[in-house]
Parts: sequence; structure tokens; C-alpha cells
Amino acid sequence: GIITAEDWRNDVGLPPLPGDNAVVEQEALPAIDDTPGGSSKANFTRAAQTIIAAGLCVKALDTGRVLLLQRSMSDDDPAAGTWEFPGGKLEPGEDIERALVRELREELGIGAHAFAPLISLPWRYPGKAIRLHALRVTDWRGEPRAQEGHPLRWLSLDEIDIAEMPAADRPIVAALRLPPLYAISPAALKGDDAQAWLQSAGRDALLQLRLPEIDRPTMRTVLRSTLDRFAIPRDHLLVNRDIELACEFGIGVHLRAAQLRERQQRPLPDAQWVGASCHDAQELELAARIDADFAVLGPVNPTASHPDAAPMGWQRFAELVFDARLPVYALGGVGPEDLDRALAVGAQGVAGIGAFRK
Repeated sequence: GIITAEDWRNDVGLPPLPGDNAVVEQEALPAIDDTPGGSSKANFTRAAQTIIAAGLCVKALDTGRVLLLQRSMSDDDPAAGTWEFPGGKLEPGEDIERALVRELREELGIGAHAFAPLISLPWRYPGKAIRLHALRVTDWRGEPRAQEGHPLRWLSLDEIDIAEMPAADRPIVAALRLPPLYAISPAALKGDDAQAWLQSAGRDALLQLRLPEIDRPTMRTVLRSTLDRFAIPRDHLLVNRDIELACEFGIGVHLRAAQLRERQQRPLPDAQWVGASCHDAQELELAARIDADFAVLGPVNPTASHPDAAPMGWQRFAELVFDARLPVYALGGVGPEDLDRALAVGAQGVAGIGAFRK
């Protein structure tokens, strides 16, 4: 069964976070200073917000196609005509699942009765603050049909164009596309060892080549040989820090925290992953502002690779993820065996080095 964030925190004795079993009167999000010259850090002053539940109906037997609905055209709606996931606002006293059952019945004429949480995030539009809860709809009765005249379409994840969607849906699409495991190469690997690691690390995980002891020409040889010989999908591979190499090979890049402070915009096209290393709320917000697809946050637990770094623990990790505007992997002293725990506190999954070695 599904382990919920509330269930896990109750089991280990942690206090609840804002948003557990949320109802419309209870939630708020950190106010972000969006004025020119304003701080990029969330100041955690809680402001009134609208809570929205989005349902991700996925056809499991049809190559994972997901249902999108087009918003009505309206002169006073800046998102008019965009494609979005079905759902809507919580009514007073409603919890998330009840609101989603009602919205899917009203919009699509289906009876949804099983859900799995995907991501929950705050977002701000001009004059409006929202918290968006996205849930996979894992079982429903009936065939989805537009009840209010909205055009519908089923698209594979590769066919979704995020430019046609509201800005707040971008991290939801990323969360749908990203796997739960993110393996990072040991730093001391040489050329041949790096190729062997890529071949053995697994095709179900996202892979990052982090090889500070290898120069760019050698890294270029490793990438060319690996992509040609082992047919590793380019959308599964990122290189640490080197944007130029990522552009050359059509793969993703994982940015260091210092690079986030230097950049004003996303460094790669939407088709290539952009990840970021983060350690606090300010860096998570910087990653979101350049439209990074995901972040890694840690260390959660003590780790041999960074013995002097103070671990934040699962409770602080959960608090930071709650206020993040993009998918977040847990990093530092965690491995695949911690996946259920990470998912329960809102993470996209787990990332690591030593725990992913085979």
C-alpha cells in the first residue's frame, strides 16, 4: 500500500507538517519577494493562498499516456487556452482527495477512487498564491469525457509541451518524467571505470557523471564511447557542472550550488535535464527561478563522503521540500532502501554515490 507522509511521521514520532490532510482553511505558503532587487529567499511569512488539487489520469496499458484538459478562453484569465491537468479548488472543509473526486466527476464524468501522491508545491501568480497538490489517479470508473465542453487529449510524457501549460505545471511534468533513483558516479573513477559504472548503474535510474579528476577531452571520449557502445538513453544521463559538454552531447547537466548564484536563466533546452545541488531554502528557490527540473538536497544523514557536513535530518528535509517549487531528491547517507521514507516526506526519490554501487 501507499505510505503517506502523515503515516510515516506518526510512526517515527515526528510532528506533522503543514499540508498533512490539508483542508482549505488551514494552509499557506512562504511569501517570496518578487520585486526588482528583492531577496530570492523565501521569508517564510505565511500568506493566504488558494489550495488546488490536480488529478493525473494515466493510462497504464497505453504507454503511460496522461490526460490534459484545455482551459476556457477568457479575456481576464492569463492562462486561458493553456493545457493543464484536471482538478480545481478545494471547497471549505474539503480535504484533497474529496475535492479531487468531486472535480473529476464534474469535469470528466468519472468516479475516481484511488490516488497516489506525486508532488505538492507552492506557487505565486500576480495577485494570487496557490498550493498545488498533484496526485496520480490510479483507478477510476467510466471513460473520461469533457462534461463542460473543454477539449481533452491523451499524450505520452514525451509529447507534452510544457510551453503550452501553466507555469505551475512545469514541476509536475518533471516529477512525472523523473525516476525515483538518481545515481552519482564515484569521483575517483577513471575513463574505463567510468564506462563500466555507466553500464552497470542501471537503466531505471537517472545517472550523473561526476568525475573531477578527468579533464574535458577524456570526459568527451568517455561520453562518446559510452553513448555509442552501451546505448544509454541521453535523457537518463547528466554531466556534473560542464554546460558546454552537456550541449555538445545533448545530455543533462547537474549544476553546483555556486553556479545557481551565477545564472539568471536555464542553461539548456527543455528536452535536457537541469539538476542542482542545494543545501537550504535559498538555494532551492534559486534552482526554481532558473527553471531547473529538480534539485538534490542534503545531507539528510551523516555521510562518509562529507564527514564534516552537519546532517539536517528527515524532519528539516521535509520542511524544506514542503516549501520547494520543484522536485527534490534526498541526498547524503541515504540509498534505495530509504526510498519509501523519502517519498513519504515529499521527496521525488533518493540520490547517492556509495549506496548505489553494485
